[in-house]
Amino acid sequence: MTKKRCGRRLIMYEIRNVLGNPFVYMFGIFFPILMLFIITKAVQADVPESMIPQTNTAVFITMSLIIPMAVVLLGYSSNYSQELEKEIPLRMQLFGFSPNTTLLAKIIAQFAVMSIGLVLYTIVAYSTLEMEIPRPGAALCLIISLLLLSGIFFALAHGVATILKKFGPTYAIMMAVYFGVMVLCGMMGVQVEDLPEAAQKVAALFPMSYITSDFAGFWTEGNYNFTPLIQSFLFFGAVSGIILLIALRRERREVTEKRM
Repeated sequence: MTKKRCGRRLIMYEIRNVLGNPFVYMFGIFFPILMLFIITKAVQADVPESMIPQTNTAVFITMSLIIPMAVVLLGYSSNYSQELEKEIPLRMQLFGFSPNTTLLAKIIAQFAVMSIGLVLYTIVAYSTLEMEIPRPGAALCLIISLLLLSGIFFALAHGVATILKKFGPTYAIMMAVYFGVMVLCGMMGVQVEDLPEAAQKVAALFPMSYITSDFAGFWTEGNYNFTPLIQSFLFFGAVSGIILLIALRRERREVTEKRM
């Protein structure tokens, strides 16, 4: 059978799969917008009027991290684990779609939906709240960071789902990671510097901690030391990459054993 390429129809099929998951809408679109409005309204009473745009911007940056976490980390892991339970990847191979082809389509679909969610979130935020206009470089840093995080989350979600091959355990682990990261990285109302010392050391391993704490400071002016952020990206990316490699090796071994 001729192997099929990653074409438009396959990508649209994967995008429909992503959008068919209610968690994507609940946690990836509505939840960050809801949290944005709740937190900005709650803190406006405690800050001077002149500081409201800066405060709203800081909350906007923090809540933007929820979108890749919800769409990719939660959404993809739940979708793909269910596909594995139903042996859909095997059926795709029988129809001529190689694992690499379907994986590429899934990556494109995840990034497309995440980007759409981020655009909608930004439009709603800047059309309804007083916000600071970012420097192009600062906005680019946030966009690149969100894209890098999406790639890392995809590797982690794909690896865990491939190892467990069950929706229940996969979803439980990803939900624990999701809410654990939100608490540690300052997305639940508690700042990183207000956490216990041990928790702060753990939070320093995640890039999200630096984005929530530091990005608002150079949104319109000033310089920033990117070294700790880059180091955290390397660490988090390495951990997710190792999990993905272990999953792919186990999968290849299982396929080889079935053929023997």
